[in-house]
Amino acid sequence: MKHYSKADILSWERLFRTNLINGISGCKPTMLLGTSSSSGDYNLALFSSVVHVGANPPLLGVIMRPPVVDRHTLENIRQTGIFTMNHVHAGIVEQAHHTSAKYKRNVSEFEKAGLTAAFLDGFTAPYVAESKIRMGLQMVNEIPIPANGTLLIVGEVLHLYVSGNLIGEKGMIDMQEAEGLTVSGLNTYYTCNRFMELPFARPEENES
Repeated sequence: MKHYSKADILSWERLFRTNLINGISGCKPTMLLGTSSSSGDYNLALFSSVVHVGANPPLLGVIMRPPVVDRHTLENIRQTGIFTMNHVHAGIVEQAHHTSAKYKRNVSEFEKAGLTAAFLDGFTAPYVAESKIRMGLQMVNEIPIPANGTLLIVGEVLHLYVSGNLIGEKGMIDMQEAEGLTVSGLNTYYTCNRFMELPFARPEENES
């Protein structure tokens, strides 16, 4: 096993280092975040830094890069307090990936990527109509991370839309049936294939 020190890591070429450090945490969920500005411009952006925060209340978090340049998604969330998360599946991965291009504020990534903005149940942030799992969230916390200037945005799930019979009897979502994708690094996508399901672990199971 090779060992790399912090000095080694910092000495690597920028893109190589970015790809490696983005990938060492393993495969991550791919989500499209939909937002609207206070003036009505729609924005859609690809994120792979979404994490579960809690189930009661239902909370998800997403890491935002430092706001040292225009961050349209972050700015829209700050303006309106709401956003959507939309799972990326195999059928829309190329369109979803295209939303990571840097467009001007008044350009809709929905239109450029060939995806459809959907507005449901009075929620004014746009969902991705082609996504099989969609969530509408309200921001409840913006937490700065001083180590690198990033932000953790925590949102409470107010709305959940799931296609077909993707939710099982135990509440687990069948990501294989949903054709869910994960990403490693910046642009390498993997399919979700079920490996095994294990029972809830209890200490007494290992007692002899």
